[in-house]
Amino acid sequence: MASLMSSPFLPASKSELQLSSLSQKHFFLHSFLPKKTHLAISSKSAVKVKCVATGNGLFTQTSPEVRRVVPDNTNGLPTVKIVYVVLEAQYQSSLTAAVLALNKNKTHANFQVVGYLVEELRDVSTYNTFCKDVEEANIFIGSLIFVEELALKVKAAVEKERDRLDAVLVFPSMPEVMRLNKLGSFSMSQLGQSKSPFFQLFKKKKQSAGFADSMLKLVRTLPKVLKYLPSDKAQDARLYILSLQFWLGGSPDNLQNFLKMISGSYVPALKGAKIEYSEPVLYLDTGIWHPLAPCMYDDVKEYLNWYGTRRDANEKLKDSKAPVIGLILQRSHIVTGDESHYVAVIMELEARGAKVIPIFAGGLDFSGPVERYLVDPVTKKPFVHSVVSLTGFALVGGPARQDHPRAVEALTKLDVPYIVALPLVFQTTEEWLNSTLGLHPIQVALQVALPELDGGMEPIVFSGRDPRTGKSHALHKRVEQLCTRAIKWAELKRKSKAEKKLAITVFSFPPDKGNVGTAAYLNVFSSIFSVLKDLKKDGYNVEGLPETSEALIEDVIHDKEAQFNSPNLNIAYKMNVREYQQLTPYSSALEENWGKPPGHLNSDGENLLVYGKQYGNVFIGVQPTFGYEGDPMRLLFSKSASPHHGFAAYYSYVENIFKADAVLHFGTHGSLEFMPGKQVGMSDVCYPDSLIGNIPNVYYYAANNPSEATVAKRRSYANTISYLTPPAENAGLYKGLKQLSELISSYQSLKDTGRGAQIVSSIVSTARQCNLDKDVELPEEGEEIPAKDRDLVVGKVYSKIMEIESRLLPCGLHVIGEPPSAMEAVATLVNIAALDRPEDDISSLPSILANTVGRNIEDLYRGNDKGVLKDVELLRQITEASRGAISSFVERSTNSKGQVIDVGDKLTSILGFGINEPWVQYLSNTKFYRADREKLRKLFEFLAECLKLIVTDNELGSLKQALEGKYVEPGPGGDPIRNPKVLPTGKNIHALDPQAIPTTAAMQSAKVVVERLIERQKAENGGKYPETIALVLWGTDNIKTYGESLAQVLWMIGVMPVADTFGRVNRVEPVSLEELGRPRIDVVVNCSGVFRDLFINQMNLLDRAVKMVAELDEPEELNFVRKHATEQAQALGIEVREAATRVFSNASGSYSSNINLAVENSSWNDEKQLQDMYLSRKSFAFDCDAPGAGMMEKRKVFEMALSTADATFQNLDSSEISLTDVSHYFDSDPTNLVQGLRKDGKKPNAYIADTTTANAQVRSLAETVRLDARTKLLNPKWYEGMMSSGYEGVREIEKRLTNTVGWSATSGQVDNWVYEEANTTFIQDEEMLNRLMKTNPNSFRKLVQTFLEANGRGYWETSEENIEKLRQLYSEVEDKIEGVDR
Repeated sequence: MASLMSSPFLPASKSELQLSSLSQKHFFLHSFLPKKTHLAISSKSAVKVKCVATGNGLFTQTSPEVRRVVPDNTNGLPTVKIVYVVLEAQYQSSLTAAVLALNKNKTHANFQVVGYLVEELRDVSTYNTFCKDVEEANIFIGSLIFVEELALKVKAAVEKERDRLDAVLVFPSMPEVMRLNKLGSFSMSQLGQSKSPFFQLFKKKKQSAGFADSMLKLVRTLPKVLKYLPSDKAQDARLYILSLQFWLGGSPDNLQNFLKMISGSYVPALKGAKIEYSEPVLYLDTGIWHPLAPCMYDDVKEYLNWYGTRRDANEKLKDSKAPVIGLILQRSHIVTGDESHYVAVIMELEARGAKVIPIFAGGLDFSGPVERYLVDPVTKKPFVHSVVSLTGFALVGGPARQDHPRAVEALTKLDVPYIVALPLVFQTTEEWLNSTLGLHPIQVALQVALPELDGGMEPIVFSGRDPRTGKSHALHKRVEQLCTRAIKWAELKRKSKAEKKLAITVFSFPPDKGNVGTAAYLNVFSSIFSVLKDLKKDGYNVEGLPETSEALIEDVIHDKEAQFNSPNLNIAYKMNVREYQQLTPYSSALEENWGKPPGHLNSDGENLLVYGKQYGNVFIGVQPTFGYEGDPMRLLFSKSASPHHGFAAYYSYVENIFKADAVLHFGTHGSLEFMPGKQVGMSDVCYPDSLIGNIPNVYYYAANNPSEATVAKRRSYANTISYLTPPAENAGLYKGLKQLSELISSYQSLKDTGRGAQIVSSIVSTARQCNLDKDVELPEEGEEIPAKDRDLVVGKVYSKIMEIESRLLPCGLHVIGEPPSAMEAVATLVNIAALDRPEDDISSLPSILANTVGRNIEDLYRGNDKGVLKDVELLRQITEASRGAISSFVERSTNSKGQVIDVGDKLTSILGFGINEPWVQYLSNTKFYRADREKLRKLFEFLAECLKLIVTDNELGSLKQALEGKYVEPGPGGDPIRNPKVLPTGKNIHALDPQAIPTTAAMQSAKVVVERLIERQKAENGGKYPETIALVLWGTDNIKTYGESLAQVLWMIGVMPVADTFGRVNRVEPVSLEELGRPRIDVVVNCSGVFRDLFINQMNLLDRAVKMVAELDEPEELNFVRKHATEQAQALGIEVREAATRVFSNASGSYSSNINLAVENSSWNDEKQLQDMYLSRKSFAFDCDAPGAGMMEKRKVFEMALSTADATFQNLDSSEISLTDVSHYFDSDPTNLVQGLRKDGKKPNAYIADTTTANAQVRSLAETVRLDARTKLLNPKWYEGMMSSGYEGVREIEKRLTNTVGWSATSGQVDNWVYEEANTTFIQDEEMLNRLMKTNPNSFRKLVQTFLEANGRGYWETSEENIEKLRQLYSEVEDKIEGVDR
């Protein structure tokens, strides 16, 4: 495994080159072939190469020379030169064969041809050769050119020569390229403007992929019609259409006649030659094809009749119970004869006893054929048990414009699992095997991200491509994996519920007995209990299921009190070493990292132990952890280690001994999908692929985490099912904060009496006791405050406590199958109502109410932030009125039990009578009684829809659908407040089209945040602009906000994204300094490992943007990117372009800086060690000039860039995750590290942008940590909500404290009082202390240990007796746990 990943390898020698024949697209140059006209292979081509990307660092090293045919010109005939550019290589062998046949004939002309795959044009020297070829050509042909930057290159080269060329033929591509078409008088230069029906067709293409179908129909009928029209124009149009027929017909014969027709009609030297050609041989547009069948079928009954009478079929195939698998194929591969990879899949499935129905389409819309051939027209039931698309494209629209709703509609009718496998398109087999990235980014965008939006899953690479012939060939091990998995999914459709076996997998992180069943926002054991009860009722065998979820915990953990590595975790199976090695073929690859099995993790020294408990046909198992959490030296490695033997043994047990029909990973998230291997497009030596084996994988994932869910889909082939995060509530006020709020309201009523001054001084001293003096400038104790300043002092304190009061927090933990009650949904609805939605023409409730009293909501927010008392008060009234109006609306739609009854009917009756609308009634008693009725009605209609979605429960239903082998409807993941389409949960989560971000709206929001950030930094730094900002890009944030943080980076350096005709963003342009009105600010971008996996296109875009800015000819004091890059280039002796490397992440296939693991497991010595982890793991750069090289270590440039940072910056984008809720945020925080790297040793300012509400804020890190502590850790509403979840709740409290220590370690921005108050809340309060200890002693022990650690590391100064009490407690808990152990 390791050797494949990193050692120098030889580019394929002769024998290896024979291997490759599948991918249809090449990426760049450095060919393994000599530049000769024949197809010999030079033995010199095996050169030792250091890095994984050979030659020019691009993805594809193939050369167009393999597609060049030069005739011997001895016969004195004229020569016709043809140049073609295509997306995929399936036309290569057909065209070459056609030209060779014509030249053999030697009748009218000699034909010379050369072909380019569009991706090869990225390479400079290949592009120059292409331009030269076009200059000498007679005929240019292009097809499926859909990548904007390359389309523009083709356009530039061909446009120059267009008038001289005899013919230019472009088949479906981007409009820019289509306009180059010219055949005699026929031209498309007006494309998009003309009124003729032909052009209208092309115009329509934007709307849907039905374009392809209507075009095909047109292609069938037009030539017949045009034949009888006299004008030349009509004849030229007719020949264009015939050309398209020939091209779509793709066989060598068709292409030979195509070339004869075009040359004879348009090449001047052949004008009088009267070259005879035959009409195109037409194939079915859609139909069923089988390599052994006598013909193509367009009737499924006929096909099945033929299938039933096959003589060659084995016994299994004749069985009426055999599984039936539908295959979706691309017609162009069949007609061009490039179908060996299809044949391999069909043969493999049949050999395994599955029948196949392979359907194809000639256009890009496969939804029609799916409904026509795979569903029984009479019973409406599917003929198949699962479907595998071998095209790699979205079901409707291929690489152009997709129509996902149409695809989902067709797949819902079909209702079987839908797998989209991948033929390599842009790489040859060797290039893919040797790449740490795996699939080429453009292929990921077109063939992984887009099919996911249709609900496609399991992106398994099943075929490769030969670099010489361009032909596809099956990758046999991958084909086996694909076929076995397709049959396994089909089995779920056929097996009875009583015989199905399910392995539920829970996580335990960090490894401690108190942590079994960790998952974000989920009460895991209560959820499993509710799922199993439901499955049992449904007919699954769940024998011996305990009566309560507490008893279930006892069963699995056997004894909550016991330590994790004690035998007291229930052992389900002991696997001896020999059995382990037999069942785990890759076990020897793990020995490099972990020694010989059994090792010391999950083992008793002789056997490997599988922990868990079996109930009938259901096994609940505990997934082992990474294994190196506690080893500081391992955490420093820049690349992640392999899984350990215990981890591998767990999955071998589930697949081979328990024999699971499916595995259900329970909650966000485990370690399987983060194991080392390629980023996307696993090979059989990638660990996630080896571990999951052939088991269908269903995965409950939090709806607000689409990015990591996507990693689970792509790397562990998961069918992800979303679950709701707990309903949010407002944080409210407590203790001193509540007192403050009471004091302020009495100030407002009494400020003009003699008591005003006295109340203000009470407010000031109470604010001090609440530690608000760090957030608000308070006058000194006893200082006389002049009457005119009092309002401002009070206003600022008021604004701060309102911020705390209205902060949203998820209360308690979610239980699967228990949707929120109506009243629990109120806070979520209030927040949904607080956002303007211009695209739906919906105004936010606060802005409607503000307008009623003649104010603009934005001005009101500004005034509130400044602490203007009357604005703070008005905003509070608006907030209160919003809550009241929405509560009254929800009350009207609920029954006595608090459940929402049919919202639709209710609304109609409400909306029927204008006067009685509950929200109008409520507002009529407030100062907002004149609010705009029409706007309110529109908003509440939208809220009614949202309410319906919030309370819909589909999480259990979708799980059952998946287990029954049905189709689970796809849906976006993200923040339900920004995007209510995330609801209802229970959908197969997908991310978004990675080329669609950043959107224009995201760019607008980003500008606001960047300007506020710069203003704040200037204000705190004597008016100086920050020269560099170090920031983090997260996958999930960018999905939820459609690329806001990505847009922030672009705006800092002063560039704007430019979208192409399809709305995809693959280019940027600099904004002039005049327009920008400030210097360009340098950035150091640290991308999370997940962002790197999902948005590699965007990393490419960012890197291009930064390098472009570094090369602008501008004064250095106005372009800090250029200033720093020039300095760093001189210091390091490299080019400015390389010194301008600013986009960093982990090495491919590894995630996080591991600081979080070190902190969670207390396995670190000092902060220096944490900083080394960050530098060694996060210093891998992406280079847009060598995208194929993957992530390359550039630590020196990384350190130098960070050493110029004046500020560090992160974004918070949704209410349920804040700084101390997860460890990712501090794991990526470089604040203390930058201080160590800066020459002046100055600590950079640390900022957090908070866009969770309509009023976006930029706060300092310290302010945010304080806000977080006040609203969560120290807030009774929050911790009591957690305690009500019992065992899991204690762990959540402990986790918040540990993450707070993490912030102290990476940034030093946590105030002493935070630890002091936490100690008062959880340790000094005897009653609380006993509850914690009783509920989850292990997590309580960790809590006490964390307090002691905070003190020992110097983050918390406190009295000696506090520390003494903690030490005593620690040994008490130890004894208690040990005592129970004995």
